[in-house]
Amino acid sequence: MTQRKKTKEEKKLVVTLIKRPSTEKLRQITFSMGLRKMNDKKTYPDRPEIRGMIFKVKHLLNVEEIGE
Repeated sequence: MTQRKKTKEEKKLVVTLIKRPSTEKLRQITFSMGLRKMNDKKTYPDRPEIRGMIFKVKHLLNVEEIGE
């Protein structure tokens, strides 16, 4: 795999779990993102792999973009 170049200010995504995952697959995705309980917040860099996980469980999350 190739290394990503670091930019000065990379966008960040603040993700909040607002609903409980109903199936095991959705639970695994939210747990892998570090969202264990309701209203848990995590900050991630804006990358395609994070965006893909968010897309799978977008109905359970609240996503805010911060940065430039």
